[in-house]
Amino acid sequence: MLRNFKLVIEYDGTQWHGWQRQPNGRTIQEAIEIALATMTRQRVTLIGSGRTDAGVHALGQVANFNCETNIAAAAFQKGLNSLLPDDIVIRECGEVPLSFHARYDVRAKTYRYAIRNHPLPAAIGRHYAWWIRAPLNVAVMATAAAHLQGEKDFKAFEGTGSPRSHTVRRVTRAAVLRVDSEHIHFEIEANGFLRFMVRNITGTLVAVGLGQMHPDDILSILHSRDRRRAAPTAPAQGLCLVRVAY
Repeated sequence: MLRNFKLVIEYDGTQWHGWQRQPNGRTIQEAIEIALATMTRQRVTLIGSGRTDAGVHALGQVANFNCETNIAAAAFQKGLNSLLPDDIVIRECGEVPLSFHARYDVRAKTYRYAIRNHPLPAAIGRHYAWWIRAPLNVAVMATAAAHLQGEKDFKAFEGTGSPRSHTVRRVTRAAVLRVDSEHIHFEIEANGFLRFMVRNITGTLVAVGLGQMHPDDILSILHSRDRRRAAPTAPAQGLCLVRVAY
């Protein structure tokens, strides 16, 4: 009997070429599919909620797969975790209706971008935050981030060379928070994201925090739909997919 399983996956993307399977380079999707094939002796296709790029991390990536098997969900979780490398962990595995689709059924995603704002870099934790030595003004960054909320056209924050026919997204939360004396988080929740959208927004918020842009410049950048108006893309290592809502 054909069954459908949903996975919640945590991974450290540092050594991986992103989520999506590709001809050259190790990917998260391929690693899990190989482990599933070992367990089921079938070729299994894993459907992710969306792709993350090389170097990007996840605490709550979601994926599903269909297969004909008698293996229980708990056994899948245990078996996959025994077969996968240490930087990929299956946090949850459960059986879901055949109609469930990890990509098409998404209602919202939450990303977090971490910044280390300190005169010195970090040896431990350097793979999980963008180091910026100059002091950042969190208050003006938060003001700028608030302009992102609502249903808007994010064409200006889309990665070049990856055009979508539809670039309007609904952002339900966008906040810049000082976690402690050394760390700042940018958190954003939306019904969908364009490629590099969060990293491009983060780069622009940092420009605001450094005094290179005014908080209200976010509005004119959005209105322009011109990627050249925004700041350079923030590096991958600070970005983490926190959760996917259905």
